[in-house]
Amino acid sequence: MANGGKLDTTDIRILRELQKNSQLTVKELAEKVHLSPSPTFERQKRLEREGYITRYMAVVDAQKAGNGIMVLCNIRLKQHSEEMIQQFIDAVQDIDEITECFNTSGDYDFMIKVYARDMQAYQQFMQHTLGSISCLGSLHSVFVMAETKNTHGVAIP
Repeated sequence: MANGGKLDTTDIRILRELQKNSQLTVKELAEKVHLSPSPTFERQKRLEREGYITRYMAVVDAQKAGNGIMVLCNIRLKQHSEEMIQQFIDAVQDIDEITECFNTSGDYDFMIKVYARDMQAYQQFMQHTLGSISCLGSLHSVFVMAETKNTHGVAIP
């Protein structure tokens, strides 16, 4: 690793390759980054320890899993108290339909990404699940017509 805890070019190549395919064996990864397996393994483990790699997961096709629609919901809370913000954050943690939640600036306080089987299922989710969150003030739903890019990765300079 380069000076001061910054990533060097080999670390960056490792991260890029693992973002493309986290199931690479150490031997396959080593070949891709032009390093022998032992130092590749050590670098990968260090990147995990230092929090650059936070987890490995399978990316499931939402359509094939029975989730026909994706909805981005902009949320306003009833008020901006620390208690209500934390109440909302805590509430979304246990809701499986919500796959992502962002605290945002601007007209809305949060944006959530929701998958549902169909419009009827989303309506039920909105009324019964989101509707039960007492700190929620208003909701604006945006239905995604097509997903044109989703790499599930982050740009690594």
